[in-house]
Amino acid sequence: MRVLVTGGAGYVGSVVARRLADAGHRVHVVDDLSSGHRAAVGADIAFTQGDSGDFALVRDLLTRERIDAVVHTAGAARVEDTPPDSRRYVRQNVVNAIALADAMLDCGVTRLVFSSSAAVYGEPRELPITEAHPQAPINLYGTTKLIFERVLAAYHRGHGLDSIALRYFNAAGAVGELGEDHAPETHVVPLLLRAAAEGTTFSIFGTDYDTPDGSCVRDYVHVADLADAHVLALAHVDRVGHAAFNLGTGSGTSVKALVAAARKVTGARIAVESCPRRAGDPAVLVASAARAEAELGWLARASDPETILRSAWDWQRAHPQGYAERAAAKS
Repeated sequence: MRVLVTGGAGYVGSVVARRLADAGHRVHVVDDLSSGHRAAVGADIAFTQGDSGDFALVRDLLTRERIDAVVHTAGAARVEDTPPDSRRYVRQNVVNAIALADAMLDCGVTRLVFSSSAAVYGEPRELPITEAHPQAPINLYGTTKLIFERVLAAYHRGHGLDSIALRYFNAAGAVGELGEDHAPETHVVPLLLRAAAEGTTFSIFGTDYDTPDGSCVRDYVHVADLADAHVLALAHVDRVGHAAFNLGTGSGTSVKALVAAARKVTGARIAVESCPRRAGDPAVLVASAARAEAELGWLARASDPETILRSAWDWQRAHPQGYAERAAAKS
């Protein structure tokens, strides 16, 4: 199958593109490199630098490359309730995504796999969270993901666009030469491992939650497992029509427990400091992925915290400057 991967130079997108190519698909990545890295796209994967919300560009790519399906991983991804770049969030996660879907329909491409988020649920009313859980996001990120999911439902009913929304819980880890490198970095695992490598202090945002140790509890999923879910979703999207699937392990790890696991993996002491809660952070997010297992045949096979941390630690030690050193080596 010929697959267009939007945001395929980003953290999750690059691993998804690699997995799709390894599974025998012909992959073309489009990424504006605003947060992704050209060095994260393999030499065997076609690449176009551009905005996935550029209707004319995407329509040209879909037609010229005879694309059969799209995997949409592009978008802004921070969880603050009202980030300073709110307009960019809405533009990237809603306006651009709708332009992408419109270009697909214009070209007769009717298969889409969408990287959504557990942030669509908001504060959990029951645990583990199933796909039937009420959707009441408490931050702009989750709101934008939910809006596009609802657009996809409407486009399926009205225009025959088949889609699967994959609701990630907490993506983490690294796969070979592909790792996590954001600027600024906001994700817990790379920040924690940076503190281990540099001897700096790691900040825990909120130690007064109603959890066993007072810190947030999250369901961490190895990025390799997430990528496998995209390959499976692509194979099933025609049959499914339109649906959403949680991607998680059903087991939560608190931030404090993650720190303890990182100390074990790295051998570093890792100093910590307690900071106020961040707006838009639920106390606990843990998934039920029973539907993904039953309907897609997906299981999180590499997502225990120590495996995640070890893969990310290996990548960070091998790439202390992230992708910058690889880009410099190629120039």
